[in-house]
Amino acid sequence: MKTNKKLLKMTVLAMLVALGVVISPILRVEGMCPMAHFINIVCSVLLGPYYSLACATMIGILRMAFMGIPPLALTGAVFGAFLSGIFYRTSKGNLLMAVLGEVIGTGIIGAIVSYPVMSLLWGKEGLTMFFYVPSFICGTLIGGSIAFAFLKKLSSAGALTRFQTALGSPVYEYKGSIIGNAVSIAAIGVILFVVINLAKDLFKINFTAMPYITYGILGAFVLAALVYTAVKVLGRKTNEG
Repeated sequence: MKTNKKLLKMTVLAMLVALGVVISPILRVEGMCPMAHFINIVCSVLLGPYYSLACATMIGILRMAFMGIPPLALTGAVFGAFLSGIFYRTSKGNLLMAVLGEVIGTGIIGAIVSYPVMSLLWGKEGLTMFFYVPSFICGTLIGGSIAFAFLKKLSSAGALTRFQTALGSPVYEYKGSIIGNAVSIAAIGVILFVVINLAKDLFKINFTAMPYITYGILGAFVLAALVYTAVKVLGRKTNEG
């Protein structure tokens, strides 16, 4: 049985690698590859952090070898892939935390690591330490949103649990902490706020409405977190009553 599950895991891993290579050009520009982050998160949830790290590494190598993609194919994938799996497991099955792990791992750590790699090894000029942070985080938020919607649908249908059981991966009956989910929603707003301000300074974007846009986005996510909390608390009280 263990051998069969191991073989099944390797088969699914190979399929995700192939799928990742094929769909990676969708929406891609240099420094942003949303579908790679989609694959990272799905692999993290189905197989775990080490398989996800292996998947991202193999996809990155194949993209560099056959598509001429710079080392961003690796630096912009491996850290997020691993952290996504770690966050998902330490949170006992919180899909939002899987997305957040990808955002932090790729959008911040991977983006900063990409600076010396692209400057010293690839010879790209005019870069700064935070040059790739805005585009990396935008890519992770797009890919992460798609992955979250996809996995949430699988979870609602009961298919996610069946897949994880068949693969021999940990299965979590995640009920979700209302506060934890609210914090995750607000955290995305904070990350976007930081990214927009970095992008503004990096690309010298300066117009009157810019501060209103940045604080408006932050406020919208904080408000969404508060509304989510209120709806969930009221719903729980109604059910208990």
